[in-house]
Amino acid sequence: MTGSDVSPSFRLAYVPGATPAKWVRIWNERLPDIPLTLVPVPAAEAADVLRSEGADAALVRLPVDRTVFSAIPLYTETTVVVVPKDHLATAVDEVSAEDLADDVVFHPLDDVLGWEQPPGRPAVERPATTADAIELVAAGVGLLVVPQSLARLHHRRDLTYRPLVDAPQSAVALAWPEDATTDLVEDFIGIVRGRTVNSTRGRPTAAAQPERQRQRPDAAGARRKPAAGKTTGKKPRGGSGGSGGARGGKRGRPRHR
Repeated sequence: MTGSDVSPSFRLAYVPGATPAKWVRIWNERLPDIPLTLVPVPAAEAADVLRSEGADAALVRLPVDRTVFSAIPLYTETTVVVVPKDHLATAVDEVSAEDLADDVVFHPLDDVLGWEQPPGRPAVERPATTADAIELVAAGVGLLVVPQSLARLHHRRDLTYRPLVDAPQSAVALAWPEDATTDLVEDFIGIVRGRTVNSTRGRPTAAAQPERQRQRPDAAGARRKPAAGKTTGKKPRGGSGGSGGARGGKRGRPRHR
């Protein structure tokens, strides 16, 4: 947030599985004097963090309340099933929900896929978190369906995953409070949308501004000519135009007939 009494800064919240590293790097290159702070939040708490001004913007999982937040969809993830490395699913390139009919499939309380009816057989009790469900899969108790980024986040050597072709998908978006679109939010929007520094909606970097300011007066001054009727401090050469030049030299002598 920016303010008159504090140095400007930008706080970006992000949910598990979201990867802001590339955009943070570009921010640091373009706006080195404005620190960007990353705020990790559980997916279910991202909206509350934005409402309470705990962050200026957030990488969230859709859907979000569009009456309160503005949002720019960024990408949609592949859904995968996490299985032990010795599971039959590892013999194929992709899996269908029907293939999981005989397996216990965990549906953690922090699930982000929004199932109407999860595949497989339900567990006796829902795990509290995705991390808890991963531990149960590693113990050989059942399987877990998640966005691919969460499978990578909770990677274990004894587990692997395969794409699940007929499952809901999770989309990641940049969201911010609709009534709080600050200049810094606009700067970050420009970065995620791939705008260049010289874009009409992007603000120039601190290094670029003095460079342009330096070029404008120098270029104008180097080409400016003296106004008509003003002397330059140099004496006119003989024979050049004007009444003074007509009195001296051969060109000023009268002709004899």
